[in-house]
Amino acid sequence: MRLLLATVAAAIFTAAVHAQEWPAKPVRIVVPFPAGGSADLMPRILAEKLTEKWGQPVIVDNRPGAAGNIGADAVFRSDPDGYTLLSSPPPPLVINKILYPKLTYDPDQFVPVSVIGAIPNVLLVNPQVGASSVAELITIARANPGKLNYASQGNGTTSHLTAELFKTMAGGLQITHIPYKGTSPALTDLIAGQVDMMCDNLGVSLPHVRTGKLKALAVASKRRFPGLPNVPALAETLPGFESIAWFGIVAPPKTSPAIAEKVASGVQEALKLPDVQKRLADLSAEPMGLGPGETAVFMRQEVERWGAVIRAAGVKLE
Repeated sequence: MRLLLATVAAAIFTAAVHAQEWPAKPVRIVVPFPAGGSADLMPRILAEKLTEKWGQPVIVDNRPGAAGNIGADAVFRSDPDGYTLLSSPPPPLVINKILYPKLTYDPDQFVPVSVIGAIPNVLLVNPQVGASSVAELITIARANPGKLNYASQGNGTTSHLTAELFKTMAGGLQITHIPYKGTSPALTDLIAGQVDMMCDNLGVSLPHVRTGKLKALAVASKRRFPGLPNVPALAETLPGFESIAWFGIVAPPKTSPAIAEKVASGVQEALKLPDVQKRLADLSAEPMGLGPGETAVFMRQEVERWGAVIRAAGVKLE
């Protein structure tokens, strides 16, 4: 018994010392989506500050593909030493395990670290669609079943699920899904009129709304977004509608809790900096800075919430 206790104590001491010395080399944050979207921009903002704080380069590594599964699998199989982390919106962390019959990784085994922040989704249309409100869009869609289409960031993304929830809650609209590989190519085609509408997060699309290239019909947060006070919430037309995109950080399975706490502490400190807060505000993001324990609880709740959305909308992978 004494030997067992001594072994456990030694392991705890070793882990604590290791966490104090960490990081002793560059840290890589894998983003499982393309560069240019909010999923990419938010960890890049933090990476700059963590590089300054830790005295080691913090590098963002984009590994897009398969609705985030490729990047998530790469992190899942990485050494649990804290030098490879995953920063991601909901799909590979809480959604894909509901949609995909089999994954090459187990999202439940990731070590929760933090949730950086959240951005409300927004219902966007190309101006040529001719709708100036949610009610008008619903009327157009009902009068032209199957003729409208919508872009998404990819199958199983919050962009995809938000649009499917909209179709369901609006009475079963027939609008065709056009999946893209990330936000940037989808927005490019939406602006060009190649697709009619999209449910995107406000982080990247807001400048296009302000220049008039795109029209925001409604935000998907519970209440109106302060930056667009004249744009209604979808819940004003479809009571109970809510969809936000959040961005979490997790570590490979068996990563030391001490390292998870140290990363979370660095994130929390960075989120308090005025320039970081301004840059997040420019992305329409609300900082959260959850700790590992809070992140674990939050993600369990999100599995239940998105699972309910998927069931209500009858979402199936195409």
